[in-house]
Amino acid sequence: MPVLLNPYLHLHGTAREAMTHYQSLFGGELDVMTFAQMGEQGEHADQVMHAMLRGEHGVTLMAADVPPGMTVAPGDTVTLSLSGDDEPRLRGWFEALAEGGQVHVPLERQVWGDVFGQCADRFCVTWLVNIAAPA
Repeated sequence: MPVLLNPYLHLHGTAREAMTHYQSLFGGELDVMTFAQMGEQGEHADQVMHAMLRGEHGVTLMAADVPPGMTVAPGDTVTLSLSGDDEPRLRGWFEALAEGGQVHVPLERQVWGDVFGQCADRFCVTWLVNIAAPA
């Protein structure tokens, strides 16, 4: 699997609506995972934890609803996401991006099985890195 770089949108309760709209524009396959599917309960359980649109013509877009307790201001709604299965390369990039910046989520195995981390680089750009679990 090649490494994929794509935008990741952070929305306030409108991720499903937005991604459905983008699917109508770009076509392709839309996968949506809710917080409830990861064991969360409460008022945000039906909101989107992660959505991925594999559109036609090479368009890839990801999105999530911001969980309670997290804030996103206008202008901070897009991060960059690196994903793939080349663990040494992605791990090295994460470490290099985090150098001089700030690690928000350490790069470690997550409940969905992949290795994931989040950091802001020294230029205040937020990066998500997801290393796919072996098949």
